Amino acid sequence: MTNTTGHDGGPAGAAPGSGRAVPGEFGWNLGMVLRGYQTLFEDAVEGMPSGIRGFQVLSAVVHRDPPNQQALGAHLAIDRTVLTYLLDGLVDAGVVERVPAPSDRRARKIVATRRGRTLLATYEQRVAEAEAGLLSGLEESESGALESLIGRLAMAIHRDQPGSNPCEAMDHLP
Repeated sequence: MTNTTGHDGGPAGAAPGSGRAVPGEFGWNLGMVLRGYQTLFEDAVEGMPSGIRGFQVLSAVVHRDPPNQQALGAHLAIDRTVLTYLLDGLVDAGVVERVPAPSDRRARKIVATRRGRTLLATYEQRVAEAEAGLLSGLEESESGALESLIGRLAMAIHRDQPGSNPCEAMDHLP
């Protein structure tokens, strides 16, 4: 059975005796989940060139196939100057390379090397295990539903706030 008590000892996210969420508890709950995820994610990508950001870049390159470096930066909400340095490190590590973008030879497309794809597969397995550990307190159907709902909510927020940086959320948690 899963723990269903909130930080005050009552039902998680519920006003005592009401069965309803207390305004503001949603943020606290999300913050706790995000902090737990961040810790597990950092451990899972330990040793990855450029850490979490390196993993995110490599994953986006492989799974999203952005048409150029600018689109990659926009997708990940990474400033172009920061992205340049990040990509330099990943190129030096041999996990990605810059090639002329097919649509505009002046632009660069970032592609994963064979080593990068192999490395990503290894780290994706580690991240999947960490995520499964985080969700282990839920039934399988609950964890699937939670992931689906959070994905839908995240995309709705991204559509409404396309320039927002999800990494900044960590800086503003209570």
